[in-house]
Amino acid sequence: MSAGDLLRDLPPDLPEELVETLVEGDGVRIERIVSTGHASPEGFWYDQPGREFVLVVQGRARLEFDDGETLDLEAGGWTDIPPHRRHRVAWTAPDEPTVWLALHF
Repeated sequence: MSAGDLLRDLPPDLPEELVETLVEGDGVRIERIVSTGHASPEGFWYDQPGREFVLVVQGRARLEFDDGETLDLEAGGWTDIPPHRRHRVAWTAPDEPTVWLALHF
């Protein structure tokens, strides 16, 4: 059994977004991602072969999709991204850590 706290041990200064795999197995990967003002590089798009369920546990963020749709997420907000739906992180709050829980399946 594994246990933890998604809001514990948040680094005070992050030069890059922090991605930690919490659990992995049987076609599922669960990650904690911590962002502080981070965004995907211009022109970069995630294009993943599996689905991704994303929940913002703390903070604020904006996702952008290659069809022009944007989605603003705050604590408690989530989305289910289908396979190969190209997306990027357009913005995360610069004044507080944004903590994501991402499930890849």
